[in-house]
Amino acid sequence: MFDKFPDKFKDECGVFGVLGRADAANLVYLGLYALQHRGQESAGIAAVTEDGRIVSEKEMGYVADVFTQERLARLPGDMAIGHVRYSTAGGSMICNAQPIVASTSKGAIAVAHNGNLTNGLELRKQLEAEGAIFNSTADSEVIVHLIARSRASDLEGAFLDALSRVQGAYAIALMSPGKIFAARDPYGFRPLVLGKLDDVHAVSSETCAFDLIAAETVREIGAGEVIVIEASGVRVVREARGEREARCIFEHVYFARPDSVVFGNSVADVRQRFGAQLAREHPVVADIVVPVPDSGVFAALGYAQEAKIPFQYGLVRNHYVGRTFIEPKQSIRSFGVKIKLNPVRGLVGGKRVVLIDDSIVRGTTSKKIVRMLKDAGAAEVHMRISSPPTSWPCYYGIDTPERTQLIGSSHSAEQIRDFIEADSLGYLSEEGLLEAVRNGDDPRSLYCTACFTGNYLKPAI
Repeated sequence: MFDKFPDKFKDECGVFGVLGRADAANLVYLGLYALQHRGQESAGIAAVTEDGRIVSEKEMGYVADVFTQERLARLPGDMAIGHVRYSTAGGSMICNAQPIVASTSKGAIAVAHNGNLTNGLELRKQLEAEGAIFNSTADSEVIVHLIARSRASDLEGAFLDALSRVQGAYAIALMSPGKIFAARDPYGFRPLVLGKLDDVHAVSSETCAFDLIAAETVREIGAGEVIVIEASGVRVVREARGEREARCIFEHVYFARPDSVVFGNSVADVRQRFGAQLAREHPVVADIVVPVPDSGVFAALGYAQEAKIPFQYGLVRNHYVGRTFIEPKQSIRSFGVKIKLNPVRGLVGGKRVVLIDDSIVRGTTSKKIVRMLKDAGAAEVHMRISSPPTSWPCYYGIDTPERTQLIGSSHSAEQIRDFIEADSLGYLSEEGLLEAVRNGDDPRSLYCTACFTGNYLKPAI
């Protein structure tokens, strides 16, 4: 497969849940469709039947491929939760697809988790030593076992007990007959929002999913907050904010859809501010500004507006590339990039191009894109990155390469420029990045930037 080792940080996961609609599973399907960018390995939906059983359908692949009308028909009832997954802990296999469904002494439950438990392996070993049998390699299953083994008298207490034992990043939807719990970790690494469609409440990883089903966003679920959605409404179960927040800055850099509002900021607006600040920090004499689609588009707009250089779609993306592709038997240079991107020769030929992307991970893709533009006749290619150098791996729910594979960890900006064969290279500063997400309080006390700085919250691993 040509993208076996993609030169991007991998999206984490997405969760969505609805209580109180006869077509709950269909609404969750639509919600997951809107959240597809957060995970493309597997998709699943769990629903509660009229007699109180939890049934689920899940499979490897995209939402639209997994869920047929026949499969959705097997998910009756007025409440459901769903999950799209990219593996951050545990391998890419069907046993790791979520939601995880289990029968416990507290009743039947289904769990969908976005994030990564930094003490998940330690807890798993403890539970296995006590006789627990795991059906997957995902750290999310640890939460299910902790709930099942809790001595609390009811599910609510058991869930809180389980959360008190886990560390790291989590945005969780937990469903039992008549209830959907939604929880964020005390640092608030991953986004989770509460929405409403008429008298029906829903939870989602991002607001863009509410837009699709014509629901309104009520509010963000707070860091450390646990709520429960019931037929009677929404109730706050816990408020346990950490000593500081640590919102993932990469949600704004790359992961979230630009039409979402994340951590109180419009993602599209923030990315344009990234680009404008990048233009102030790294100006260059050029003819056109070209984004690497799709993640570089809004930063490129901001750069072009600030620099007063024309914005052009000088690269066209093929949106119909599937998970696998049969490569030609005879090798074609840079085939993996060419099948996804192609330059518009009439726009870039003879031009001095400012090329905007959100990040450089290994550098191999950037190198191929620069070469592609020059092969198409670009006179100069000046690379601009709307984030600082990614130099450290993430332990909080993003699948990142080892540090040795991150080019920013061992090379200077000039060395990276030389490697990717650009005429110049400029990264957005950490100060400029954080200023762009300022929304009242000092963003240094609100955001995690460990992938740029190595300053992890403890314990990191």
